[in-house]
Amino acid sequence: MEEDIQPQAIELLEELQSVEAKGDCTSSETRPIDQGRIQRAVREILEAIGEDPEREGLRRTPQRIAQMYAEIFSGSEEQALQQLAVGFRESHSEMILVRNIAFHSICEHHLLPFSGHAHVAYIPRGKIVGLSKIARTVDILARRPQIQERLTSLIADVLERGLDPVGVAVVMEAEHMCMVMRGVKKPGSFVTTSALRGGFRTNPATRAEFFSLVASGRATP
Repeated sequence: MEEDIQPQAIELLEELQSVEAKGDCTSSETRPIDQGRIQRAVREILEAIGEDPEREGLRRTPQRIAQMYAEIFSGSEEQALQQLAVGFRESHSEMILVRNIAFHSICEHHLLPFSGHAHVAYIPRGKIVGLSKIARTVDILARRPQIQERLTSLIADVLERGLDPVGVAVVMEAEHMCMVMRGVKKPGSFVTTSALRGGFRTNPATRAEFFSLVASGRATP
């Protein structure tokens, strides 16, 4: 008689530790964020551009920026993997797609933001996770100096490691402030990147279904 396939919460921390022990694709060790050092650096920048850090409007700016950086650069791969550590046993073996996940990140080239939407799909291999965990994984991994191409691949890799699915697919669309505020100054230009793993890469029908579903439900910029 087959095992009961009713969804049951399962602890997967040992499995997670085993996966992490094999090594990360990039170093995921994060240093503590030194807010005092950030404040001193911001003060130097303000002075360097000819501003007075002691004037009323700027007096607390170094502190505000330090606190902001502590938040927007707080992401790590361990935190993202922890979101995927507890799941459910389920016999569902078809595509699960979460579309239009809003995200914000910081481009590492000019430390300006890029923002947009992520579309994430996976085909489970006996394990599913709560849908909010997918959105939180995207959010956590976006909290570091990034380029969109790397972030897209990183999300796919972390989901593949954390879920052991048949396949993973990620599409990200974003507007970059480094293209809007400086340089070519082209507002409304969006960058699209994708990363495919497992069945999404090897099966043309699965890949076509994913891109069709993404296109049909794409958020309006």
